[in-house]
Amino acid sequence: MNWRLALEYLLQLAGAFALAIPIGWERERESRSAGLRTFPLVAAASCAFVLLGRSFTGDTSEPHADAHARLIAGLMQGIGFIGGGAILKSRQRVHGTATAAGIWMTGALGAAAGHGRWELAIVASLMTFATLRWLTRVERRLTRRGRSVLNPDGRRARDDRDEDARG
Repeated sequence: MNWRLALEYLLQLAGAFALAIPIGWERERESRSAGLRTFPLVAAASCAFVLLGRSFTGDTSEPHADAHARLIAGLMQGIGFIGGGAILKSRQRVHGTATAAGIWMTGALGAAAGHGRWELAIVASLMTFATLRWLTRVERRLTRRGRSVLNPDGRRARDDRDEDARG
């Protein structure tokens, strides 16, 4: 066993896991279907698959670029399938799309960590956390008290204030 390589893998897996914890915490805090366990595991698993693929093909230079592209494509399809399980439709509403997108982005974060692209993994983590944490608040303000800026069909929704202004 190559202990140096094992330590390198451990650090990459732990890094991917750690970068996904804030995302999972946010989803857990919002009581979503996937949370504090799911997101770090998706990131670590994505990282592990990339590390495994790299161990078979070596570096990501030109002769192996196609193999790495196929690995990433398969990984993202599989994670998309997992994310699809978070999407639920009830009556006229669809729930879980943000969680599904977060799962998908977390898979990309893990893949970036597996390739040693920490700058991409960190930015993906920050963007995902910020989107789920703060844009949710913006969305809630826009739909507060049953009013929405846009209807589902994209047209501007009528607002109680519009009725009051007309008399």
